[in-house]
Amino acid sequence: MIILAKSKAKKLRDKQVREGMRNPENSRGTYALANLTTKTTKTKKEKLNQLYKKERQSRYGGDQENVVLYLLYLKSA
Repeated sequence: MIILAKSKAKKLRDKQVREGMRNPENSRGTYALANLTTKTTKTKKEKLNQLYKKERQSRYGGDQENVVLYLLYLKSA
C-alpha cells in the first residue's frame, strides 16, 4: 500500500471535521462536480448561423458612424 503525502489544506480540513466543524468540501458548488467532457465544438451549420446573425445585426443595427446628414439652408431675400 502506497501512502501519499497530504497537503496542508487537506490536513486542516480533516482536523476541522474531527473537531466537529463543517466540512468545506460539502460547500463546493455543483460546477466543480460537473462532467465537462461532454462539451463539444460547434458544427459548421452552427458557426455559419452565428456568422449570419452577427453580420445581419451589424448591417441593420448599431452601425451609426457612417450616417451622413445634409442641411439645406435657403435664405430668402
